[in-house]
Amino acid sequence: MKHGGRNDHPKLTPVTEFPQTKPVSITKRPPDYQAEAVRQLYLINGSGLAVVPLLGAAFVWGMWGHVNTLALLAWYCAWLITAPLWPWLLIRRYHAANPAPKQAMLWGHRMTWMNAAEGTLWGIAGIFFFVPDALPQQLLLLVFLIGKPAGSIFSTSWWPPAFYANAITSLLLTSGGMFLRGSSEQIAIGVGLLVYLAGLHQVMRMAHASTLETIALRFDKQELIEQLRHEKELAERANLAKSKFLAAASHDLRQPVHAQGLFLEVLSRTELNTQQSELVTSARAASEASSDLLNALLDLSRIEAGVIEPQLQPFRLQPLLNKIENELAPQADAKNIVYRSRETHLSVQTDPVLLELILRNLVSNAIRYTTNGGVLVACRTHGSQAVVEVWDTGVGIAPEHQQGVFREFHQLGNPERDRRKGLGLGLAIADGLARTLGHALTLSSIPQRGSVFRLTVPIDNTIPVAQVAMSQSKTRLLNARLLVIDDDAVVRDGMLRLLRDWGGECEGAESIEKALLLAQQNPPDVVISDYRLCEHRTGVEAIAAVRALLGNSLPALLITGDTAPERLREAQASGIPILHKPVSPHKLYRRLIELRQVASGLVD
Repeated sequence: MKHGGRNDHPKLTPVTEFPQTKPVSITKRPPDYQAEAVRQLYLINGSGLAVVPLLGAAFVWGMWGHVNTLALLAWYCAWLITAPLWPWLLIRRYHAANPAPKQAMLWGHRMTWMNAAEGTLWGIAGIFFFVPDALPQQLLLLVFLIGKPAGSIFSTSWWPPAFYANAITSLLLTSGGMFLRGSSEQIAIGVGLLVYLAGLHQVMRMAHASTLETIALRFDKQELIEQLRHEKELAERANLAKSKFLAAASHDLRQPVHAQGLFLEVLSRTELNTQQSELVTSARAASEASSDLLNALLDLSRIEAGVIEPQLQPFRLQPLLNKIENELAPQADAKNIVYRSRETHLSVQTDPVLLELILRNLVSNAIRYTTNGGVLVACRTHGSQAVVEVWDTGVGIAPEHQQGVFREFHQLGNPERDRRKGLGLGLAIADGLARTLGHALTLSSIPQRGSVFRLTVPIDNTIPVAQVAMSQSKTRLLNARLLVIDDDAVVRDGMLRLLRDWGGECEGAESIEKALLLAQQNPPDVVISDYRLCEHRTGVEAIAAVRALLGNSLPALLITGDTAPERLREAQASGIPILHKPVSPHKLYRRLIELRQVASGLVD
C-alpha cells in the first residue's frame, strides 16, 4: 500500500510470502513487528499469573511424603520467585516503561531469561523428584513437565525464544537425568521427552507463523486506515479549495449579473417599441438563466454552511403541486411529452419553500431526461407519512450510478457539459435540502425504462392558518427615503435608478463614513447595504453604525453575493434580513414593502 503520508515503519510483507520451510523469526523482523510481538507477549502472560502459585502448590501437595521435604520446600520457594513473582515485577516494569520499538528486543530477552530460569527449576524437579517406585508421582511429574511447555505455546508464540528457553531447559535436563539413571524404562522416558520436544518445535513453528501473519495483518490494517485518513484529508482540502473558488467566482459573477437585472428592470419600465420590448425580454431571459446558475451554487453553499433553518408549518400539498405543474408543464409540452399530477387532499408538516425547491429540482430533472412518454407527480400515504413521487419514462439510471447522481456537478450522458442538459446540481440540492429537513429521499430506476424519486414527508391533518398576502403591486410607490451603501459604483447606480423609479428618495454611499455623513444630513427610512465592503468591512458594520446614529429600530436590508459558508454564517448571525445576488426586482420590492409595513406596525 502506498500513499502520500509519512510511513513510520517499512513496507510490510505478509508472512505467507516467506517459504514455510524456513519461517522468518520475529527476532529478524523490523522493530515495529518486534514491538507488537513483545506487547502481546507481556499482555497475555500477565493475564494468568494469579493461578500460577496454585499450580505449584498442587505439585508440592502431590509429591509430599514421597520426596525429600526440605528439598521440595526449597524448590517451591525458588519456583515462587521465578514463576509468579519475577514475571509480575517484569510485566509491571514493562507497562510503566512503555518502551519504544527499538527497545523491544531487550524486553523480549528479559522474558526469555525468566522462562529459562523457570525451565531450569522444572528440569531440576525432573531429575530429583522422579520416584521410581511411585507411578502416580511419576505421572504427576510428567504431566507438569509435558503440560507446562505445551500450555505456553499460545502465550509465547509471539516470542519463540521464551518458549524454547523454558521447554528445552526443562525437558533436556529431565531427559539427561533419565539417561544417567540407566534403567531401560527411564531411558525410554528420556527418549520420549526428546521426541515430544521435537513435536513441540513443529507446533511452535506453525503457531509462530500464524502470529507473524496476524501482526502483518494488523500493520496492513493500520496502514490502510492511515491511507484512508490521508485520502480523506486530501479530499476535504480539495473540497474546501473548490468551495472557496466557487464562492469567490460566484461573488464576482453576481455583481455584474445583479446590476444587469436592475438596469433591465428600469429599462423595461420605459417607453419601448415592439422590437425593443422583445430584445429586453430576451435579455432578461438570458440574465435569469445566469441567475439560476448562481442561485444553484448559492443553494449548495447554504446547505454546506448549515445556515438553512427550516420553517416547519402545516399546509396543503395540492396548491404546491399545481404551482409546479403550471410553471414546468410548458417545458414538457415543448418536448412533446406528457406532464400529469394526481390530485391529493393531504396536508403535510414541513417547510413549504424548501419542499417546493426539492420538488422543482426533481421534476425539472425528470423532464430533462425524458424524451418519450412523460412525467407523473403523485402522492400516497404510508402510515403517518406522505410519499411524494416523481415518475418518469426517461433514460433511467444504472445501479452503479444511482448514488453518484446525488453528487454536485455529476451528470450522466453529458460529457460535453451541454448547458441545455442542466448543471448537475439539482439532485445534489434536493438531497441536501431533504437531509436538512430530515426527510428521506430515495431513488428507484431501471435503465431505458425510467426512474422514480420518492420523498417522504410527515402528514399533518391540522387546518393551516390562513396567511394574508401582501400587495406586490409595483404601481404602489415606496414613499420612503432610502440609503444605499455599496462600494461597486455600477451596482450602486443601478440600485438607485430602480428605487427612484419606484418612487423612493435615494442616496448612495460607497463607504461607512460617507453613509454616516448622509444619514446625519437626511435620516433614511430604510438602509440597504452590500455585505462585503471595501477595506475588509461588512454591511453588518455599516448598518450597526447607522443604527447607532439613528436608533436600533431603523429598518435595514443586507444584500450579499458571498457564497462562502463562513460568510453566510456571519451574515445569518447578524439577524438582519438578507437577499442574495442577483436579486430579482420582484423580491427586492416585496422585501422593502415588508420592512416598511413592519416599521409602521401594520404587521408583526
